[in-house]
Amino acid sequence: MAKVKMRAIINKKYGKHAKAELKEIKRPKIKDNQVLIKIHAASVNPVDFKIAQGGKMRLFFNYKTPYIMGHDFAGEIVEVGKHISAFQVGDNVYGLKAGAFAEYITATQNQIAAMPNHLSYEEAASIPMAGLTSYQALNDVMHLTKDQKVLIQAGSGGVGSFAIQFAKVLGAYVATTTSSKNRELVKDLGADNIIDYRRQNFTDSLTNYDGVFDTLGGEILFSAFKILKPLGKVVSISGIPDAQTAKDLKLSLWKRFLLKFAARKVHRAARQHHASYHFIFTRDSRSQLNKIRQLIESGKIKPVLDLTFDFEETDKALEYIQQGHATGKVVIRISR
Repeated sequence: MAKVKMRAIINKKYGKHAKAELKEIKRPKIKDNQVLIKIHAASVNPVDFKIAQGGKMRLFFNYKTPYIMGHDFAGEIVEVGKHISAFQVGDNVYGLKAGAFAEYITATQNQIAAMPNHLSYEEAASIPMAGLTSYQALNDVMHLTKDQKVLIQAGSGGVGSFAIQFAKVLGAYVATTTSSKNRELVKDLGADNIIDYRRQNFTDSLTNYDGVFDTLGGEILFSAFKILKPLGKVVSISGIPDAQTAKDLKLSLWKRFLLKFAARKVHRAARQHHASYHFIFTRDSRSQLNKIRQLIESGKIKPVLDLTFDFEETDKALEYIQQGHATGKVVIRISR
């Protein structure tokens, strides 16, 4: 019997010469607890090229090469396993799972949810990674509540543009950094205090904040502690993973020790300001995707898209997002 094929974006090796290649490979088969999804669109995230480049990311995402790139998607269920009860063939879904740059993907029920009704596949694909990251950072870790003050770094970016909207849903006062050309965008998303990072240092004008959502890392991460009130929190997706990160991911003891050592300076900075530091990796969650869908369908949150590339242009999409100037999300159209 002939093997059923599909097209996918493959990375064959880690390092600075990593390359996204469009290849024809075997289509996956579902297990009893999985569905098979025909992917119509997938979004591009910084983690996609960071994993391919190797380095410290291999401590967490050491995929065996060659591997299929990509992490979030939207599409249509074409086959269901016998233990699946929440979905059926024909359902439009969006979700988070490694291997999204492909024409088909298998997924469990917890990795997907029903797509927001009025969105296109491209719009829906832009949501899972940014939406779940924002939800888990602001709600699960920061515990942001009404009238608290939060700084969201890079508010016009893929995660920042969602995080601003979600923070406003939670009732927070939101400051954000962006360039002057994106001022109107972040204002429209709900930002209360907009700082042009090219003209002003946020530490000069912000004080007594309850939390900072760091999407940039580096020295900006260390500066974030300066604006916090006592017991404030910095939650980062671009900073330094620590021992708690390793514990949450059930990594080995030597990796926990290594990350504890690597994060010692940022935790020292947190202690000096009577604050705390938390690094997060986004996890799949059907229940949270369902809550996000409700927020989108009620008009409280909207997707923000920058550019859409064809499947054959995935390498260009990765190059574009690596430049760091995307406004909102970058999406790949996999099938029409």
